[in-house]
Amino acid sequence: MTELVSRRARRLVVEALADTRVVFVTGARQVGKSTLAQEIVANEHPATVVSFDDEGPRAAARLDPTGFLEGLPGPVLIDEVQRVPELLLAIKYRVDRDTRPGRFLLTGSANVFASRRVHEALTGRMETIVLWPLAQAETRNADTNIVDLLFAGRAPDVQGAPVGRAAFASIAAAGGYPEALLRSPGRRRDRWFANYVHDTFETDLRDISDALKLTELPRLLRLIAAQAANELVYRNLARRLDLTHATVKSYIELLEMVFLARRLPAWRPGIGAREVRAPKGYIVDSGLLAHLLGAGERRIGEDDQVTGKVLENFVAMEVLRLADWAKIDTRLYHYRQGREEIDLILESRAGAVAAIEVKSSATIRPRDYSAITRLRDAMDKQFKAGIVVYTGRQTVPLGDRIWAVPVSGLWQ
Repeated sequence: MTELVSRRARRLVVEALADTRVVFVTGARQVGKSTLAQEIVANEHPATVVSFDDEGPRAAARLDPTGFLEGLPGPVLIDEVQRVPELLLAIKYRVDRDTRPGRFLLTGSANVFASRRVHEALTGRMETIVLWPLAQAETRNADTNIVDLLFAGRAPDVQGAPVGRAAFASIAAAGGYPEALLRSPGRRRDRWFANYVHDTFETDLRDISDALKLTELPRLLRLIAAQAANELVYRNLARRLDLTHATVKSYIELLEMVFLARRLPAWRPGIGAREVRAPKGYIVDSGLLAHLLGAGERRIGEDDQVTGKVLENFVAMEVLRLADWAKIDTRLYHYRQGREEIDLILESRAGAVAAIEVKSSATIRPRDYSAITRLRDAMDKQFKAGIVVYTGRQTVPLGDRIWAVPVSGLWQ
């Protein structure tokens, strides 16, 4: 699948190699990190390729990290670098002596930088680029990035979109892992997800710490899935798991490190009283979320207890991917004041704001976007655009700088 899809992160990696000594491509298992890196060194950035999946290079690098690097000519791609973390300090010494950009392209999981000593050693020398599961904008080769469009004060003009929950149910159930997309829906895809989660826990998380109560982590992941797109209350989760508040928080951080879960912080602009500060929790891939919920396409389309959370999770993670590639540098948040909330807030470095609300209905009522309207009025010129993502047929203006946009507007 990845070889048939042009990954948008490719441009980011090539740009980074042009001015940064070490570029690290990280992300979840089975998202195409190795494939992307190998395509780049075969075309834009020729390099010597070393894979630590092979025992020979792995053993040699562990035995003598400095000597191992000295024997590698020119720029180097090191695949699965987390398997030999001892090499990272040697890389630091190498790039300090030779400060030319593009010296090392690394791939691997984020836990290789769990050591603060290693992370600080490469500060200022390395750029990290996350490769997420495939976004719909990638699989459909969309030309426009909705994040840039919103900050230009516009919304995608969509006409004739599928109406109702069929607009997203099958797409959300499939998710974006390339290997999962090759499996037929149902039992075969579920088996893939089950093995994926098991292997991530047994390999990536054990690499971080042997002291983890790994038996609790699958339960925690399922609890996050059960309340996906809702605020994370650590103490409630701790009671359910019979763990401490601090332990639950640290375990969620670990789930983020291996790209299974993601938190979005609360936006706190101070424009009203009683602004909520708790983060929201998401599963990084909607297909994985559907698997954890035991929900296929039919249940996503019919079960109201599942539909809303799956759609919001799907939209949030699509926007997260799009924000990584956008020309405008933004951060993602959620916002809640009293009983009013906005599902997604995007804020630029300049303080400009765009807002996204998600509704699974095919019709929009004024109360569905009243919070966005109030935000627009409070932020004035700093508010660029707001949309309600819904399951209707076309883009509909809802007022000054606010529109209802079909789900497919995320990739059209």
